[in-house]
Amino acid sequence: MLDGTTRRLVAPALEALAARVDRPAVTPDRVTLLGLALGLGSAVAAATALWIPALVLWLLSRVADGLDGVLARRRAAAGEPPSAAGGYLDVTADFLVYGATVAGVAIGWGGSLLPFVAVLVAYYLNGATFLAFSSLAERTGRRLDDGRSLSFLGGLAEGTETVLVHSLWLVLPGHAGTIAWVWAGVVGVSGVQRMVAGYRALR
Repeated sequence: MLDGTTRRLVAPALEALAARVDRPAVTPDRVTLLGLALGLGSAVAAATALWIPALVLWLLSRVADGLDGVLARRRAAAGEPPSAAGGYLDVTADFLVYGATVAGVAIGWGGSLLPFVAVLVAYYLNGATFLAFSSLAERTGRRLDDGRSLSFLGGLAEGTETVLVHSLWLVLPGHAGTIAWVWAGVVGVSGVQRMVAGYRALR
């Protein structure tokens, strides 16, 4: 719901950062892999209840996740051919980080795993809608182009909300279960929204 606004707000800072790090050795794919490593590090830290390091690593991983695409577009504007492989790597790394960080918090908070299982099921539903719609939209000429690698259907819960909620349960680990139940409901509603929207768009 907030992704469009967030992208506009953070774009100047990410573009400035991309200009500073734009060196031959700093490729978009390497930035993606750095974000993946930071995200997995956050998951491990959360699993061992090191909440502040987990939060720092999580936020740094999301900066890298935003930076790789900006750097790739900067390189493309300079004449470097765009890489579909880079987009593929970015999406798969995001899915892995999101799942791993949910699992890390579930282990670290020491309570019931059920709310986090519910979150993962909701994530699975949304991931299925993204991937299925993107593939079929590309095939039928109905691609939604917002600068990202896949055609993303908007919904109540998007990337911005995910970053905020994952940060929140690292700041308030004692309430992580309650936050997860609420988040699972929000993401579940978003998944249903996307199922309906995708079906209508492809009819």
